[in-house]
Amino acid sequence: MTPLVRSVRSADTLTRDALAVLQPGFTGTTAPDWLLRRLGEGLVSVGLFGRNVADPAQLVALTGRLRAEREELIVAIDEEGGDVTRLEVRVGSSFPGNHALGAVDDTALTRAVARELGRRLADCGINLNWAPSADVNSNPGNPVIGVRSFGADPQLVARHTAAYVEGLQSAGVAACTKHFPGHGDTAVDSHHDLPRIAADLPTLQERELVPFRAAVAAGTRAVMSAHILLPALDGEHPATLSPAALHGLLRAPATEGGLGFDGLIVTDGMEMQAISATYGIERGSVLALAAGADAICVGGGLADEDIVLRLRDALVRAVRDGELPEQRLADAAARVRALAGRTRNADVGEGEEERAAPAPGIGLTAARRALRLTAAGPYAPLAEPAFVAAFTPLANIAVGDETPWGVAAELARLLPGTETATCTAEAAAAAGTAALVDGLLTAAAGRRVVAVVRDVHRHPWMADALRTLLAARPDTAVVEMGVPQAPPQGALHLATHGAARVCAQAAVEALTDQWLSPGE
Repeated sequence: MTPLVRSVRSADTLTRDALAVLQPGFTGTTAPDWLLRRLGEGLVSVGLFGRNVADPAQLVALTGRLRAEREELIVAIDEEGGDVTRLEVRVGSSFPGNHALGAVDDTALTRAVARELGRRLADCGINLNWAPSADVNSNPGNPVIGVRSFGADPQLVARHTAAYVEGLQSAGVAACTKHFPGHGDTAVDSHHDLPRIAADLPTLQERELVPFRAAVAAGTRAVMSAHILLPALDGEHPATLSPAALHGLLRAPATEGGLGFDGLIVTDGMEMQAISATYGIERGSVLALAAGADAICVGGGLADEDIVLRLRDALVRAVRDGELPEQRLADAAARVRALAGRTRNADVGEGEEERAAPAPGIGLTAARRALRLTAAGPYAPLAEPAFVAAFTPLANIAVGDETPWGVAAELARLLPGTETATCTAEAAAAAGTAALVDGLLTAAAGRRVVAVVRDVHRHPWMADALRTLLAARPDTAVVEMGVPQAPPQGALHLATHGAARVCAQAAVEALTDQWLSPGE
């Protein structure tokens, strides 16, 4: 009888450990029965997305219900602020994103913004934020990072990453710094395919890894891996599945050229095509754990009980088949449970005395400071209803297409009667640039025009349409809400360094309230 009892106990422990390393999502604004049941069986983490959030009161009720089932629980969310928001997915963020904070380059401001964001998360029962992005935006054509990065200078990104980690964790929310070892030099979105970075090891050490070293030094409780291939580290496996990247670089001590990180390693979403289309989610999850990851993030796309059971069973099977060492799974589960215990007591960083100081206006203050204005000559502020031409690129999956952006709504609030027209690449291709712009000018009906663009340097159709519009209406004001890589254009050019709601507010204040002369 003894061997049988020992075998059953071992199987139960193995199953609980397999559940413990998963960070799944779900659909709806209330906790489904299957999720509550799995929490009772050993699940330790839950990931929230925009679809799970209606308002703060609902979110408090949801997280409270989850913790009623398991008190020591990690409730994670992808709340970067700026373009990537889940708390305010339907209205736009009250906080500017990283690029705006990097443009200001005041680490005290970055720390204060992150602390206030963390305070709001903690008030809603969330204790792990899949942020900040520590990626150096070294490739201006990057389709997935852009304004999610503090900038293109590794030292600037490093100091603001550290400040963000400190601010967030001072509010009792664990930071998950991403996307290790750096997603900034990619031209491919890993949601769709596997990016390849050709940088050599010295470049990685001097550029991509600088902010992550700063994050580790600042005490980040978690690091998220990137689904990117770096042949200088591992010519076969993307970083999420690479022992050389996770164990040999992130975990290795500084004396061996590593970062010496001993916290939780979380994978980026495993249903992203860079993993799922190449390895499959189950196989990818096994390889990630074996490589050194501790928590498997899934649920952005696959968000039901079936995926949880598939991954649980795949991990258990891999241990029994000798493909995944049982001790590696046990260590990963222990790290997850340890962080759940820390966050239960809000023991995630220094500065607990600062937690009780709300700063509700800090986001708009930061957005105003990030705004950069370039006037071609004297510019009279808007005082009558205007016409907004919104040149809208396809949103990347991290940002999503639910969150509104642009200045039209805010401008219409201040100047009733303001109208807007949305222009897309498809519309430009179908009608032709000249016809598209003619249609805009006809709709404008003599009113002053505000052109809103987003990463105009990455979209030839947008750049062409803007040039044509400015040739016909040189008095147009241009609001760039992405990375301001292209030279300023228009009678007035406003660079907001992001498309958060507060960035739009700051831009509209400038459009309506100020008389601008060259150089101001």
